[in-house]
Amino acid sequence: MIMKLKSFTLFILLLQLLELWMVVLGIVPLKPAISTTNNILSKVLLPPQAYLSFSHYHSTCPDLEAIIHRRLQAWFNKDYTLAASLIRLHFHDCAVRGCDASITLNYRGSERRAKASKTLRGYRVIDDIKAEVEKKCPKTVSCADILTAAARDATVRVGGPFWEVPFGRKDGKISIAREANRLVPQGHENVTTLIKLFESQGLNELDLVVLSGSHTIGRSSCHAIQNRLYNFNGTRKADPSMDTDYLKTLKQKCIQIDNNVDLDGTTPTTFDVAYYNNLKKKKGLLSTDQSLYSNERTTHFVELFASQPSVFFMDQFAVSMVKLGNVGVLTRPNEGEIRLNCNFVNPY
Repeated sequence: MIMKLKSFTLFILLLQLLELWMVVLGIVPLKPAISTTNNILSKVLLPPQAYLSFSHYHSTCPDLEAIIHRRLQAWFNKDYTLAASLIRLHFHDCAVRGCDASITLNYRGSERRAKASKTLRGYRVIDDIKAEVEKKCPKTVSCADILTAAARDATVRVGGPFWEVPFGRKDGKISIAREANRLVPQGHENVTTLIKLFESQGLNELDLVVLSGSHTIGRSSCHAIQNRLYNFNGTRKADPSMDTDYLKTLKQKCIQIDNNVDLDGTTPTTFDVAYYNNLKKKKGLLSTDQSLYSNERTTHFVELFASQPSVFFMDQFAVSMVKLGNVGVLTRPNEGEIRLNCNFVNPY
């Protein structure tokens, strides 16, 4: 009799663990805990992103997305290049300590002051949105959620796909410049290094190629490509993998090292797949871009997106952006805070 009870107890426990695992995989929705034990197990086993929700602000700040959209339109009408800047700002944020708005903290030694962040823009946009949100929903919405939603709206503004953003991120309290300099790709890494960086964030080779496609808009400083133009790998010559006509064009545009040049030299203001076609023509601006086509682990993805734009637009870019927005999120009760000002941690 005792053996039967033990077997039955073990069976029940296995069923509970199976149900939790199905929740983690997204096969079944998370149900209210029926016992203290189940509740504790779910908190321990569920990943942080499982606590994000599309309805997180439905009752506490129902007009949030309308506020974000309205303020962004005002900024984009003044400067359309901010769209690319906000997407980039979001990526830099998520690359270091996850998507916790640590990039917006502004003090000596923070990520924002790092060499890797020198050309980032869009902080004023996030501050403006945050101030407007605080008027309507004080002490409720995180800077991390605002930045994540802003990156989505920026993508849509330039012709990219729409996706629903799950909310519930909290803001981080730590921001270290040396971590940004170590973790954020600078445009000269090889594919192996890039894949390792992405895998450390729970992203894969497909996500790497897809998210690199955001370089279909935006600009880079000429400083970032000086070695490709004049001293590739210490040879005192240009990168031989570059198209010769494209090389001449870049040298003309980069007479001054502080000049900027379009990441996509074909359709720089439109979100499309020209970026991938450029790589096939040896016209990738950054060496990290061009290497995606020359490396056997990623070239087939470049070929796919160049030949089937709908796969990139309608499906995978949105999927990869959701995955990016879920990296390292702070969602548990003892993690992070809701900042009152995106530039500083709360004083209490």
